[in-house]
Amino acid sequence: MDQIFDIFFLEAVLNGLLLGGLLALLSLGLNLIFGVIDVVWICYAELIMVGMYAIWWLHSVQGVPLWAAFLMAVAFVAALGALMHQFVIRPVLNAEPINQLLVTGGVLFLLQAVATVLFGVEFRNIGVRLPGVNIGEMSFSLSRMIAFAVAAVAIAATYLFLNRTYMGTAIRAISQDRTIMPLMGVNPGRVYLLTSAMGGALAGLAACQLVLQYDVHPAIGLSFGPLTFLICVLGGLGNLVGGFVAAFVFAQFISVGGFFLQLEWGYVIAFVFFIMTMFWKPEGLLSKRR
Repeated sequence: MDQIFDIFFLEAVLNGLLLGGLLALLSLGLNLIFGVIDVVWICYAELIMVGMYAIWWLHSVQGVPLWAAFLMAVAFVAALGALMHQFVIRPVLNAEPINQLLVTGGVLFLLQAVATVLFGVEFRNIGVRLPGVNIGEMSFSLSRMIAFAVAAVAIAATYLFLNRTYMGTAIRAISQDRTIMPLMGVNPGRVYLLTSAMGGALAGLAACQLVLQYDVHPAIGLSFGPLTFLICVLGGLGNLVGGFVAAFVFAQFISVGGFFLQLEWGYVIAFVFFIMTMFWKPEGLLSKRR
């Protein structure tokens, strides 16, 4: 009995790691955007929803191969992120934070309304369901294993870009001091635009993973958007490493808590941990801002 308990407990821990990879991928783009532009995109999850609809429409309606639909969706959401910065975020960069939240919140409802008008409220799927992977008596989701691998590659690629390229250095520099960098020849507008496009591309990449696991509908952003935002806050808004750590902490609470009790209780425990952490360290576990 103890051996069986240990096996299933190990399975819960490993599934938590896989879930953490997916949550880390969801939070990566939002953290990058806030770290550079200092504006929270409340509508970030809706960009992921747009990417999921793009994949469904390209693959299921237009017959585009799935790999090509993935690439086109990532490019489309990257362009959408750049357009959103140019026409929505840039006019309110110097506005009060509450105004920035209201504007991006308005985009959230706009994207939901447009999706409802275009596609209705029906649940759509691409007709692809990956099988599970059995290792001994343990069972794992292949789609989450792929998401974990993609998250690891995306995080590593983002880290290398930010630390090994000129534009990445400019992004890190302007996130640390927005007033002095223009005097050193860095064009903030170009950096902000590139960052928004990168954030959009990461949202599109997350959509590629989610569409393999969930049906898409206009309100799907509400299913994981708040959780993504809480993870970013827990890790310290704008801190990529903090968001990565917070994603795995949250995922373990959800998975292991669900093992001992029920899945819903796992979420309850994770949210209680979040609230307690905000009392203890309101700037986040690994906040970059002092």
